[in-house]
Amino acid sequence: MNFTIENIEAAHQKVKTGADFPQYIQTIKAMGVSHYKVYVPDGNTEYFSNENRSVQTGSKYDILKVSDIVSLENFKLRLKLHQQGETDYMTFCNDCAGNGIKGWTMDLTAMTCTYFDRNETDILTEHIPG
Repeated sequence: MNFTIENIEAAHQKVKTGADFPQYIQTIKAMGVSHYKVYVPDGNTEYFSNENRSVQTGSKYDILKVSDIVSLENFKLRLKLHQQGETDYMTFCNDCAGNGIKGWTMDLTAMTCTYFDRNETDILTEHIPG
């Protein structure tokens, strides 16, 4: 495993909008990150190597309550706004929680992002732009 939370956070500091995101993905992929999982309730992110070893950021903010009800169409609207740079990360996390999204998994091999609900059931998968 060639990466640390510090390496990843340094790369993440360069992400200002959704437009910067593809470069961030390429950077952490080059470090050896195979996939990562973000948990909306507290912002913890776990990064995995191909050997399935991992490092975690730990809690990043006060607990957000994730709705029991998934509002997929509303979530898609909020997601699109975020991807266009119209909302910041914390707003997006609140949007996820309010629409029943507990988190997401970024697969850097398949280049997909899969959002999941409170039961960790996959709700929506999108292709990550290269």
